[in-house]
Amino acid sequence: MKKLLAAAIVITMLASCNNADQKTTTALDSTKLNHHPEWIIQGNIYEVNVRQYTPEGTFAAFSKHLERLKTMGVQTLWFMPINPISKTDRKGSLGSYYAVSDYTAINPEYGNMNDWKELVKQAHNSGFKVIIDWVPNHTGADHYWLQKHPDFYVKDSTGKAIMAADWADTRKLNYKNAELVDTMIAQMKWWIDSTNIDGFRCDVASDVPDNFWKKCITVLKNTKDIFMLAEGDKPELHKDGFDATYSWTEFSMMKKIAKGERKATALDSTLQRVDTAFPANAFRLTFTSNHDENSWNKADYETMPGNVHAPFAVLSQTINHGIPLIYSGQEEPFLRAIRFFDKDTITFNKLQRASFYTTLLKQHNTNEAFAADAVFKKIKVGNEDALYAYTKEKNSKKILVILNLSNKQQDVTITDNNLYGEPLNVFTGNKEKLTAQPQKLEPWGYKVYVY
Repeated sequence: MKKLLAAAIVITMLASCNNADQKTTTALDSTKLNHHPEWIIQGNIYEVNVRQYTPEGTFAAFSKHLERLKTMGVQTLWFMPINPISKTDRKGSLGSYYAVSDYTAINPEYGNMNDWKELVKQAHNSGFKVIIDWVPNHTGADHYWLQKHPDFYVKDSTGKAIMAADWADTRKLNYKNAELVDTMIAQMKWWIDSTNIDGFRCDVASDVPDNFWKKCITVLKNTKDIFMLAEGDKPELHKDGFDATYSWTEFSMMKKIAKGERKATALDSTLQRVDTAFPANAFRLTFTSNHDENSWNKADYETMPGNVHAPFAVLSQTINHGIPLIYSGQEEPFLRAIRFFDKDTITFNKLQRASFYTTLLKQHNTNEAFAADAVFKKIKVGNEDALYAYTKEKNSKKILVILNLSNKQQDVTITDNNLYGEPLNVFTGNKEKLTAQPQKLEPWGYKVYVY
């Protein structure tokens, strides 16, 4: 491990994605392991479900939404897995995106490799960054490695490749196999070199060994200044080189507060956990929904229904260490679960939340106080069981956020005279005079002031 973290290391990896016999030696700089790309610090992420995004479900059809998403303020596009899907033990009519049959090919549902490269080019020309979903823990049940490289898999007592967890359409990979390690790294690097993507969202990252991630991310970050997002909630992933992890703990608490099961003060313990257990530069993916939460747990249309959603969305956009996420259809809002294994087109007709998200994302993109590394400070403005308020500051920029996380009207009183003045209310577009005079905040209300 020490060799991997040295200032310059030599690592053996594959030069070809599909030929396990060709290898090359490359000198690498491990100091990039814990370096965030500058563009993500004030960034935001929009998760794209290509299959369901349009009636056609193709890259070309999705590209017609780029201008709308750019206008909304989206900065980084995360595409759910774009690889072909295994047919063996397939779930539903189209299968799970996360049962990959070939890591270096395109799902024909979406188009071909040239279509993908053209979409990446269009996105980059429009100012977006592009990351793709990567599934390193397991392959689909008929990935060609099962025949060509059977030792890449964990096997049972009979020598049969086992499924990952209880996912019958998958087979679990064996990271004790050094050839698998090099092959996986080479195939990830291929996507950067060949299609110019800007990073990866790594599925079930916590179940993949830490030593693999240290080696892999060192290689990838020496290739390009990429962003690495881990689906996981453990501090060690940041030490492995990931820029951001999932804020599952914070989100779980948000859901409890939304249901009235916990008070607003319960957020303190979740934020304190990040401050104490995680590295100081750890970023968190903050959200009110994503593909898992939408499809299996009824987020956010039921976990935060109606106007309950808004203050938690503001929280996810402004919380300490946060990089905010919006899932496909949340701007509509699309108020039901999107089917996972079958075609189920999202409708984009009313876009009732689009202006709400635009307000937050535009500020996030232009105001340093919204950055993931801005200084966060909680303040008291009244009943702390219901009101959650804080400031964030960076480079002389400051915001004040006041949230009513309850179903009752609350009295808000600002006692810190450093916050008095006439800051801009970003949602009304008007400056408001803030003094010690109490004001009312409606149930599930929210205020964001820019100084």
